[in-house]
Amino acid sequence: MHRTLLVARREFLENVRTKGFWLSIIIFPLLISLSAVIPAFLARKATPTRTFAVADASGHYEPLIAAAVRSGDGRRSNRMTGPPSTPLPARTRFHLAPLPAGLKSDMDLATLEHQLRPLLVSQGTNALFAAVLIPRDFGPGSTNAVRYWCANQADSGLRDLIERTLRTEFRREEYTRQGFDPALVTRTEALQVPIADLNPTKAVGTERVGLADQIIQWAPSLFVYLLWIAIFAVSQMLLNSVIEEKSNRLIEVLLSSITPTQLMMGKLFGIAAVGLVMLGAWLGSIFTVALWQTRAAAAVATAGSGLSELPQALVGLFQGTWLLPAFAFYFLCGYVLYAAVFLTIGSLCNTIKDAQNLMGPLMIILMVPLFLMPFIPRDPNGPLASFLSWIPLYTPFVMMNRVSAHPPLWEVVGTTIVLLAFIVFLLWACGRIFRLAILRTGQPPRILELLRWVTETKSS
Repeated sequence: MHRTLLVARREFLENVRTKGFWLSIIIFPLLISLSAVIPAFLARKATPTRTFAVADASGHYEPLIAAAVRSGDGRRSNRMTGPPSTPLPARTRFHLAPLPAGLKSDMDLATLEHQLRPLLVSQGTNALFAAVLIPRDFGPGSTNAVRYWCANQADSGLRDLIERTLRTEFRREEYTRQGFDPALVTRTEALQVPIADLNPTKAVGTERVGLADQIIQWAPSLFVYLLWIAIFAVSQMLLNSVIEEKSNRLIEVLLSSITPTQLMMGKLFGIAAVGLVMLGAWLGSIFTVALWQTRAAAAVATAGSGLSELPQALVGLFQGTWLLPAFAFYFLCGYVLYAAVFLTIGSLCNTIKDAQNLMGPLMIILMVPLFLMPFIPRDPNGPLASFLSWIPLYTPFVMMNRVSAHPPLWEVVGTTIVLLAFIVFLLWACGRIFRLAILRTGQPPRILELLRWVTETKSS
């Protein structure tokens, strides 16, 4: 055991001293922070004000579009650029420009389009983001369509604004034609349906579902992705370490002092410690940022705002649930399971190229949980989730994703027993293969040969 721990210590120190390890520690919380800041910043700053022109031959709808642009529909908030208590004036998302000189709304549509097309593809000062052409007989029941010209179809905000405005006017005109009072219709359409979301699994008096409950519902999916990334990262370290030592003949020196089993277990323990440090740093950074934002929001007395609800919910998630213990358990099980396989692949190969060929099927197996993660939370105790929970290769991922749904106790216990039994069997089988393959050179053996190694070793 002492020699195994020495190998584990060596593997741990070799990996934590690398620049790549510290970059992964720093980059993850940085990406988490930037992912919350950059989209809001880009929405406010990177997207310019869209200038467009309207040629309304009917003479009725252009004023409505102009009013919608001036209203909140055509503005974006600058709230996040300053303290929460001092929101700044909103910036205009769209700008309705007059038609270029020489063009009039009552001109022939074909002529208008011919004159406007150069401005829609130009980058000059008179360039237009879009042009909206409304036919003379356009209205409810008309077969003529609004002609929306725009080179950037990815930004549909302006098109949605125009469609929403015209649809509202169509309905108003139809209500008026049918003899309804427009004011009454407006009040009727403004009616809202209050719905209180309640969770029967919560204690009496606390049944109302809030942001914290929604986070608890979806947090396991985030943990599953972290689990997948961590397992893949540390297993890659393990694979590269074995192949490097085998290619430079260092493995022969190590095996002169320790047994193959001690070497294998030492590497597993050492890289597992690296993975735990990495995950601890990631989760600790998330918790620290959430706690800091919670206290900052409380300091400016915005505890009821959405800005402070999210960090408060995250703090409560870490402090008041058993997601973290479950995550730690399934991480260790998932790591040992896949790391043993990666370690065995490393012992069979002499180069990274050989290892990549063997890793293909394993990577396909590893990708399956990622494809299924969006569906498991929607029916966490359904047939698909229950079935996959009993497959040991997927148990850590699926059960982690089902934690917040409180799966049946017998299922939790049963899948855990199956998972642990499979891990013990896999460690035994991989240990037999590792002992025979670690000093082997040449092409990797075939699957039938590997099976023969396991059975022959067992019989001996």
